[in-house]
Amino acid sequence: MLTALMLQFLLLADAQASLRFSTTEIRLPGAEAAVSLDYFAAERAAGRVWIPAGDTGSVDVLDVATHTVRRIEGFAVATRASHGNMRSVGPSAVSLGDGMAFIGNRATAQICTVDAQKLAKLACVTLTAASDGVQYVAATKEVWVTTPGDRSVTVVDVGNASRPRQAARIPLAGVPEGYAVDEARGRFFTNLEDKDKTLAIDVRSRKVVQTWNAHCGQDGPRGLAYDPAQQLLFVACTDRVEVLDPAHDGKLLSALPTGAGVDNIDYLASQRTLYVAAGKAARLTVAHVENDGRLVSLGSTPTAPGGRVVVVTADGTAVVGDPTHGGVLVLTPRP
Repeated sequence: MLTALMLQFLLLADAQASLRFSTTEIRLPGAEAAVSLDYFAAERAAGRVWIPAGDTGSVDVLDVATHTVRRIEGFAVATRASHGNMRSVGPSAVSLGDGMAFIGNRATAQICTVDAQKLAKLACVTLTAASDGVQYVAATKEVWVTTPGDRSVTVVDVGNASRPRQAARIPLAGVPEGYAVDEARGRFFTNLEDKDKTLAIDVRSRKVVQTWNAHCGQDGPRGLAYDPAQQLLFVACTDRVEVLDPAHDGKLLSALPTGAGVDNIDYLASQRTLYVAAGKAARLTVAHVENDGRLVSLGSTPTAPGGRVVVVTADGTAVVGDPTHGGVLVLTPRP
């Protein structure tokens, strides 16, 4: 007779052996060659993925089932210095909530509200610092924006989507990178990339209430994802992903190597699977999250050089950025 442990091992081994995807390449409209891609957002109920296509000046909405793309145009593009190089920047981050999309634009330091059904831009507000990550917080009807240029998080009141306004600036002790939110407990999470720290901020008092070691080393932590049911926080390091326990002083529960070039990550709570795209390794790793916070690899699949952004739809389809070819890869799971 198989013991429970043996059965679990066999199931996980079989899952790893059978992890396969059908890959479809999609070129984004207006992308003549390479395109800058950063924070995507998955609209899981509608089966859509929102893709801010940087230097094309548009946000592209991909219907994952039909592979059709609709554009929201008219976002400004500008040339900015980055790490000693000049590059074109534009819309770079999307967050979704309450029937709205909230778009961050690095070219203008703006947050713009968009009707998610009509795909129509409503209004924009210009922040006092350039935006990076964007996260809607439903509990307070606010958009929390990481603004690394002035080492802060900027809070935007979007209670009236037609008149968004900057409501607060929360100074930090380092450069914020990545974001996640615990709506039930009123916590906003971000990293301090230059300090190798992960923070929890109370969304009502707007105070940093917890600080933990991220354990990523000198390259620092990057993206974040959160499991509200298990209260687990997933931290992307540049070559692996880790699990922290916020309820127990950020205790490190496990880590899983994924290859180099990790940035943004995504978590599918219904299947308890974590998706990690490694841009330098050009691979997507999928891991199952056990009850005790252990990460068990279900396998990996090739993607594209520079593919460091991933989101996942309700059925486990992953959409990974393919910036060098001006598009995205849709990886549909096969039986």
